[in-house]
Order: sequence, then C-alpha cells, then structure tokens
Amino acid sequence: MSFSLSNIIQEYKTDSESVYQTWFINNDERLKAFRTIKNAIKIVIEEIENNIFPCDFKGSSLEVAVSAIAEQKQIFEGAAHAFYWKPKLRIPDIYENETNKKDFGRFLKSCMQHNNDIQLINEIIKLNQKNIKGLGPAVANILYFLHPTIFPPFNTSIVKGFNILFNQKLKLGSWEDYLKMRDIIIDYNEKQSLLLSKDLGAIGGLLFEIGSGRQIIQENLAIVSENLLKQKQKTKKRHSEILKDLQEANDHSEMQYYLAKLGTSLGYHVWIAKNDYKREWKEHKLGEFSIPKLEFDSIPSTVKETISLIDVLWINNENRIVSAFEVEKSTSIYSGILRLQDLSFSLEDYHCNFYLVAPNKREKEIKAQLLRPSFQHNQMCTISYILFSDLRCDCEAMCKFGKDITVLDQIAYTI
Repeated sequence: MSFSLSNIIQEYKTDSESVYQTWFINNDERLKAFRTIKNAIKIVIEEIENNIFPCDFKGSSLEVAVSAIAEQKQIFEGAAHAFYWKPKLRIPDIYENETNKKDFGRFLKSCMQHNNDIQLINEIIKLNQKNIKGLGPAVANILYFLHPTIFPPFNTSIVKGFNILFNQKLKLGSWEDYLKMRDIIIDYNEKQSLLLSKDLGAIGGLLFEIGSGRQIIQENLAIVSENLLKQKQKTKKRHSEILKDLQEANDHSEMQYYLAKLGTSLGYHVWIAKNDYKREWKEHKLGEFSIPKLEFDSIPSTVKETISLIDVLWINNENRIVSAFEVEKSTSIYSGILRLQDLSFSLEDYHCNFYLVAPNKREKEIKAQLLRPSFQHNQMCTISYILFSDLRCDCEAMCKFGKDITVLDQIAYTI
C-alpha cells in the first residue's frame, strides 16, 4: 500500500463531516437503534413462526426493522432496497416461498440466540447453502445491529472502499466474499485497537468514506475524478444537511424544554435523556430539569440503559413512569414507536401513557405509521401524538391550569 493507514484513520476521525463524527460518535439515534432494531427483528421471527408474516415486504414487520436500519443515514442509506419484493424476478424469495420464509426466520432466530462468532458464521454458511434467490450479504446490515463487534456493515461503497484499501477484488453479492472481507477487517481492526473501535461501525464508516470518494487517497482518484461534479453536489448537500440537523436539534430541545417545564409544574419528577443534558433552550440547560439518575431496581440494566435514552419521562412520587415522550423532528416515526413499545414491554405491571411529539407537517405520517398492520396487535401499547404547534402554544396555559397528566388530553390525539 502506498499510503499510511494510520494517517487515513486520523483524517477520517477528525473530519467534522465524516461518518465517524456525524454518525458513529455524535448521533444519539445510533445509540437508541440497537435495542429498537433487535426488538423489531424479534417481531419478524414471531410472525414467521406463527404464519402471519405477509407475502410482501411492504407493510411487513421486516420493512419496519430494515427501515429502522436505513434511517441511520449515510452508510445505511438504501439498506432496505435489497429486501423489496420483486415478483417478476422472485427476489428475495422469502415472501411467497414458505420454505424459504421459514429458513430465513430460523436464521434470524439463531443469530439472536448466539453470541459466538463461530456459531454465527456457521449460521451464515447454512443459510447460504439454502440458495435462497436474492438473499445475499445485505442481511449483514441486520447482523451488524445484532452483533456490532462481530459483523461489519455492508453496501456497495463499503466493498469498493475495502477493495481499494486492502488491494482486493471482492464481489458485492457473495456471502463467501463478505466473510473473507469480515476476516480481513477484524484482523486489521484488532491491530488498530488504539485508533478505532471494537464496534465495526467505525471501520465500516471509513471504508464507506473511501469507497464513495469522500475521503480522497491516491488509490481512489479514479472514482473521485469520474464523479467530481456529483461529489461537489453531494458535498454541498451534505453541508446543507448538517445545518439542517443543527436546526432540528434546536427544535428538539425546545420541545423537551416545554415537556420538562410542564411536567415539573404538574408535580412530577422529570427525566431528560441523559445524552441531552447539555442541550439548551432559552439559556436553560435541559439537564437542570432532570432528576440525576433513574432508580428502577426491578428493571434489568440493559433495559434501563434504553429507557435512559427516551427523550422525556414524567415520574410520580411512587417512582413509576407516568408518561414517556419521544420527540420526532426528522427521525423515523416508526423508530419512535418501536422505542415506546420497548418501554411498554418493561412496564407490564402498571399503566403508562406514551406520546410521540412531532411537527404538524408529519401528522399524516404519524397516522399512517400507527395504522400499520405491524403495530396492530394485542401486545402493542396505545400511543398518542402531540403536535409541536399545540405544545408550543398551550404549554403556559397547561402549566397554569393543569392538575395532572390529564391536561394533555386537551392537545393529544389518539388513532
């Protein structure tokens, strides 16, 4: 190799617009995604086992799960495309073929149950031997969110970046090539443990940057040259998206502020997502409204970690969560729904109110998501929604005249 990999890694980590900075270490949604996606995959498995999984990707629990992956942006953008049902080509053949569907469900279940890399690789080999048409290494993006230290993410740009960086000629649609790529990535990642992370999303992001031509090295100049105009447009678009993200973060903080202020005025203890403590609205740090820690002895630590990332919680004097709020300015509505559902599964012994808080322009989207067949089952919690304009306009009045959580009935909508 004619370049210093350590220098490339340092450039990648310090670039303020790199995947490392904007997704891997500075993205709250990434932290929330792992448990959310894992629970979504559980629903896929249950529906396949109970013979209620539909004969199409659209509207299925798999669409919910994979779309939650795709919304992680950048290296997962387009992750759902490989799972779209193409009936003329019959790919991927896991919808109408019952045998293939069951095999796919068994594969996912085995991957949920095992944590040993040898066992997991054996499951991939067994799946590959089934020769299910169109079901290739795109599944690795699901595996990444189940086992982020064992499986790297996968897409066209990542494979291109890998081939450039490690002087290989691996193909896109081959499980054999994916496993070879994985072995080389893990071997290198272990040698660079001080520079990168055990979470293979970090090195996956590096390969994506190189393969897409965002991070320029001598070996990918041909890619950069061929796509120079497109890259300029992408760079401009990316800068614009970052500015948009900053504005959305500001709106997000504003809604958390109103919810915290209202909860406090109603006499509840308020919890602000721990990664939002330092955010500000009108010179108020959101952490000022929050209790210092969550004390739920009966809840497992892994679940408590997930709960701690819910945007706002109201807790009564009996230390029970009265209501949970997920603010969805731009992130996926279905991911917010899944996170609230996760919480509901942890609070089976008492009632809690669940709310999505979103901009007015997303009201139709909220209704459409809440009416999805995948969310119409007996275990699904009841989720209401509150629009930004109503919370912004009526917060002061509710603080003044409200006595308890029922004051939200004035502005909350239920499908």
